Amino acid sequence: MGSSGKTTHTTYTTAPTYPLAPEEIEVEEGQAAWGEDITELLIPEPPPAVPEGSPGEAVAEAVPQGQDQEGGVSGDAQTEQVPPDVPETSLDVPSAPVPDAALPIPAAPPEGVAAGVPVLVGGADLQDSAATLISYSSPNDTGPREVLLTTLTEDAEAKLMDALALSEEKLIPVQVQEEINGRLPVDEDKQLYEKCSKAAISINHRLKNGQPIPAHTLDYLATAKGAVQEVVDNPDSTQDELAMAGTYKQWLDGMQHRIDTAGQVPYDQGGKVPKIGPYEHTGTVTVTKMMPSPSDEPASGLLAATVRDASRIKASIDPDTGATSWDGTSRSKANGKEYKIDLGEGYTAVYRPYGANSEGKSEYSLRGQLEIHAPQGSGHGHDLVTRLGDLHLVNRAMTSKEAEWTYLANNIDAQGLGSKPKVKEALAQAAHMEELQLQELFHTNAHQAVGLDGDQLSGLAKKWQIEAAASCLSKKVRLVREAVATSVGFTDGAELAASAGYDPTPKATGGWLTWGRFDLGNNKPALAQAWKGKALTHNVHGGSLAAILSTGVLASTERRATMGISSGLGMSEHDDKYTGGASSVFMRVRNSAHVKTGPQLVWDDPLKVVNNTSVYGYNSDHFGAVNPDHHLHSTTKLTKDPLKIAKFNTGINNEVMVRHGLDLLGEHAPSRILCSSSQERTKVLAVLKAKGIEHLGGKPIDQVVQ
Repeated sequence: MGSSGKTTHTTYTTAPTYPLAPEEIEVEEGQAAWGEDITELLIPEPPPAVPEGSPGEAVAEAVPQGQDQEGGVSGDAQTEQVPPDVPETSLDVPSAPVPDAALPIPAAPPEGVAAGVPVLVGGADLQDSAATLISYSSPNDTGPREVLLTTLTEDAEAKLMDALALSEEKLIPVQVQEEINGRLPVDEDKQLYEKCSKAAISINHRLKNGQPIPAHTLDYLATAKGAVQEVVDNPDSTQDELAMAGTYKQWLDGMQHRIDTAGQVPYDQGGKVPKIGPYEHTGTVTVTKMMPSPSDEPASGLLAATVRDASRIKASIDPDTGATSWDGTSRSKANGKEYKIDLGEGYTAVYRPYGANSEGKSEYSLRGQLEIHAPQGSGHGHDLVTRLGDLHLVNRAMTSKEAEWTYLANNIDAQGLGSKPKVKEALAQAAHMEELQLQELFHTNAHQAVGLDGDQLSGLAKKWQIEAAASCLSKKVRLVREAVATSVGFTDGAELAASAGYDPTPKATGGWLTWGRFDLGNNKPALAQAWKGKALTHNVHGGSLAAILSTGVLASTERRATMGISSGLGMSEHDDKYTGGASSVFMRVRNSAHVKTGPQLVWDDPLKVVNNTSVYGYNSDHFGAVNPDHHLHSTTKLTKDPLKIAKFNTGINNEVMVRHGLDLLGEHAPSRILCSSSQERTKVLAVLKAKGIEHLGGKPIDQVVQ
C-alpha cells in the first residue's frame, strides 16, 4: 500500500492538462455500492476566506494552452481562465514548520541522543511514513553531525533512482530473486528465443524446398549461437539462466546437425528442425540484472552518484551515559551495494537499493535504507527533511489527517485485509488517484511554466509530482477507510473511526514511531483473557542491563548499529541480517510465574507491546525470518495475530518480533527488570536515577528493578 511508486517518473513533462470530467474518469464496477465515487474525492477543498482587497482576491492568471517544440510554453498559446473556486496549491518547498504537523520537526535534534528523534514525513514513500533525526556528537568537539535515517518502501525506489545521474550504457551485474511466470528477463532482453527461432524458420524453408543453405541463414544461426554462448560463458549467469541457455543450445546444435546431414532424411519424415516454444519458468528464480553505473558526466538537473560496497555508520556510544558520537567518516562493512549521492551544498545521501541487493545474496535488512547527511554543525533538522525532495520523495511533515493513511496501511497489512475484495478495489482506486491529482496540479498551476527553460521545467514538474503524492493522502484515507470498515463489519468509515479502538495517531517511542491496531483496541477483553498469566521476556546476553537502560531503548540489530553499540550482543546478529530479523527486537512468550531469574526484561502486561502493527511471531526459532527467499521463512508458520501468539508454546524456542525496538523508559516500560546480582541491581538503579527516572510503568523503580 504505497504511493504510486509504479508510476513512471523517468521523464517530467509540463504540458498543460485539463481536469477530467466525471464521466471521463473510469470507476470500477461495484464501487458505488460500498464507497464514495472517486471523482468526489478530487473536488478541491473550499478556499480559505480572503480579506477584501488582498492580492488573492484577484482572478487567477490565465493558463497557457500550447507548448513549443523546445518543451517550453509558447508565448502565443491560447489561454483558459483558472476558475476562482479552484485553489492553487503552493508548490514551493516550505521553509517553516507545517503548522498542523502531527509531529513537529525539530530544527536541531538533541545532540548525542542515541535513538534519535522520530519525525512523521514522506507520505507513502517511507516505511511507516517515518524518519529518524540523529545528532551525533563529534569526538573532537567541532560540532555535531546531523543525519536523517529512514527506509523507503519498495514502490518508492523508482522515484529516487530517477533523481540520479546513472548511465544506462555502463551497467553492473547483480543477482536478484524474482517471481517469474514466463520467460526469464535475460531471454527477453537478448531476444535469445527470437534469434534461435529466426534461424530455425530460415533453415526449414531451405530444407523443405531442397535448396542449399544460403549465407544469410548461416549468419542467423551464428548470431543465435553467439548470443546463447554469451550466457553460458558469463560467470554471473545463474543456474536458471544456464538451464535456459542449455535448452536453446541443444536446439541450435540440432539445427547444425540438420544442415550437416541435409538430404539424408526426408523433410517430412524427421528431416526438419523441430519447433519449440520459448523457455519459460513459473516460481522464484535467481536472475542477473544490470545495476546502472553512475554517469561520468551527470546530466543537468540530476544528482551525481557513485556506487560502492554497502556500509553502515560506525558510531560510538558511551556505555555509562548512552550518548552517541561519530567522526563523520568511519563506516563498517556490509554485504551489498549502495549509492553515495551528492545533494550539493555539503549535503550527501547514501542509499541501498532493493533492486541491486538480492534477497538471496545480500543482507536483507539493509534493503531500502537511506541516509541523508548535513554539513557539520547544528540546526539542519528542517533542511534534512526538505532534502528528501531532491530525491523525488515527499518532503514535508504529515498532518494528522494524512497520518491516518499510514495507520490504515499498517492495519491492512497486520490484519491481512489486503485480499478483501473491497479493500483490494479501494487500494487500486487510491493508486489511480495520485495520477488524477497530478493532472489537477498541471491544470491549475501550468501558468507557472511560462518562460522556464528545460531544467526549470523539469524541476517544477518534480515539485508537482511530489505535491500530488502528498496532497491526495487525505482523499485516499476517505476511500480506503470506507472499504476497510465495511470489510470488517462496520456500517461505514465513520462508524469505524468512532470506535474505541480506532486511534490513527502514531506514538513516538524511542527514535521511531509505532502504530496501534484497531482490531485489538476494539477487543480488549478477549485479548486480556488470551494473555492472562503470560509474559513477554527478553534475555540480556551480550551486554549489561545498565548499558541498555542508559540508552533508554531496547533496539534491533540495525538500530544498534546506528546508535554506535558494538556488534555481538545479539544471539544471531549475522544470520538475522539475511533473514530480515535484524530490523526487529526479539522476545519470547513465557508463563509469567516461571520467570524469576536475570538478567532479563519482563513484560507481565504484554498488551502494551503487542498492540503494534509491526508485531509478528513464530512458535519456533526462525531467526525472525521475513525474507521470502530464506529457507527459515514460512508463510504458514509466521503469524501477526496477537491472539495466536498468546497460544505459543511457552518453552524457550518461540519468538516474537517488534520492528525497531521498545521504549524502555516510556511507552514500553517493563514490568520487571531482573538483575543477575545485587551489584548489577545497584548499577541499574544508579543509571535510572541519573536520568531522573523514579517510576517505570507507574511503579517505583526499586520495585521494578529486582
